[in-house]
Amino acid sequence: MIEIRVNELLGGHGKSFYWLAKETGISHTTLWRLKKGKALGINFDTLEKLCDALNCQTGEILALANDKKADKSRQTRKKKK
Repeated sequence: MIEIRVNELLGGHGKSFYWLAKETGISHTTLWRLKKGKALGINFDTLEKLCDALNCQTGEILALANDKKADKSRQTRKKKK
């Protein structure tokens, strides 16, 4: 699972969630979904706006989550092959 590290980056910059919405023009709903892991995907334009506002690279925003459930399902699929 890929997670969006918006909270961590905002905290590191001393900025608020409200500031990010205003700075990027991204709706609160979209940012909330990204923050809570409820988004099914992320648009490149949205990713670029986040990078510009937070002065970072895409690799700092996107991270592979250490998800035990996902690890187990991968192992099960490998065994079936």
